[in-house]
Amino acid sequence: MRKPVRVASGQGFWGDWQEAPALQVREGPIDYLMLDYLAEITMSIMQKQRDRDPSAGYARDFVPLVEELAPELLEKGVRVVTNAGGVNPEGCREALVEALRGRDLPRPLRIATVVGDDLSGRLDALLAAGHELANMETGEPLEAVRARVQAANAYLGADPIVEALEAGADVVITGRSTDTALTYAPMIHELGWGREDWDRIAAGIVAGHINECGAQAAGGNTLYDWRSVDLVVPGYPIIEMEEDGAFTVTKHPGLGGRVTWATVTEQLVYEMGDPAEYITPDGIADFSTIHLDDEGGDRVRVHGVEGRPRTDMLKVSIAYRDGWKATGTLTYAWPDALAKARRADEILRARLERLGLEFDEIRTEFVGAGACHGPVAGPPPKDLPEVELRVGVRAGRRDPVERFTREIAPLILAGPPSVTGFAGGRPRVQEVMAYWPALVDREVVEREVTVQTTEAGGA
Repeated sequence: MRKPVRVASGQGFWGDWQEAPALQVREGPIDYLMLDYLAEITMSIMQKQRDRDPSAGYARDFVPLVEELAPELLEKGVRVVTNAGGVNPEGCREALVEALRGRDLPRPLRIATVVGDDLSGRLDALLAAGHELANMETGEPLEAVRARVQAANAYLGADPIVEALEAGADVVITGRSTDTALTYAPMIHELGWGREDWDRIAAGIVAGHINECGAQAAGGNTLYDWRSVDLVVPGYPIIEMEEDGAFTVTKHPGLGGRVTWATVTEQLVYEMGDPAEYITPDGIADFSTIHLDDEGGDRVRVHGVEGRPRTDMLKVSIAYRDGWKATGTLTYAWPDALAKARRADEILRARLERLGLEFDEIRTEFVGAGACHGPVAGPPPKDLPEVELRVGVRAGRRDPVERFTREIAPLILAGPPSVTGFAGGRPRVQEVMAYWPALVDREVVEREVTVQTTEAGGA
């Protein structure tokens, strides 16, 4: 029986707590550090960055992180798997190699990149070959928005990551890998699972889903008894996967947070559709078969997971330009805070109408009077100490949105009294990026793995 593989979660999104990866490496034994940076909107942001600078387009905070940890990673034998490459995995690798130049490392670092997920340059050829890339929700063919597409990336699975690990990579940098594969690819590699061992693959998928959101499975963002969870220096989850597919969710004992039946269950149902069909590029996990045993001491055992064969298709995340937006806020103070905010909204809308500006949507929220939670039972309190007026507009053209941003500030003096909270200045106009989910035959996605070794001593 092979020993369990310990895969630690270090990042759940681009912008997550930067101390977490170092703590995972330093506070206890792990075999792999999984760093998940990507979401659908993140890809379009990175693509816009690369359009401005061809060397950009990846999670830039990943490079100084690995530069700092490189000696410890090599000394402890911890390998890193990450999708920090975004839309430019090779640029990410080059930046890391440059950052390590001249560093005194125990040995050269082997850095692998996985490419092939980016379909942006192949869209016209795919469409011409009969791949409609229809919207999974509406059925519309991609041709409807083709001219406005900003980025198109297929979700790759475990195979190229496993290939990189088998080639000896210490750090594997991917683009749009499915989040869960960052956790279960090392398990396939270490435990020798077959590619059609659907139950074990499904167990890995469940483990990856638990790991992918960082501290969320270890007491962060938990509803259950949240007041008593110490999150000053939280421990992030660690998966201890056994050869037969049973595994334990835990964390380093010296850190805060909490791993219980409740925290793991909350993460399992996060972003969940049909629990019987959690689809990934490598197989389908049936979440209704999961068994959880809370063993106490921040240890939850997961077993009994069943799986089914992978599909013939891969999901494609497509981002396209869909107009412009801006959001402005003002805060109104007691007395009659809500009435003042409502009157200000009426005045603003009347001014926009008088200017003849046309918007696809104008949305108003009165934060503090139930806007975040939805309608409250009964009328809102009469003596709210303050209410934030938040108004957002969206239009196909930039001009009306730009003019809207100039109509917020005048309300300070030419509107209801006791306004504050405008120190941030005029609202910023932002381009709207819409999401277009599609499917493509997996056979047309051409992936490539490259391993580069830093020079001896990091020089």
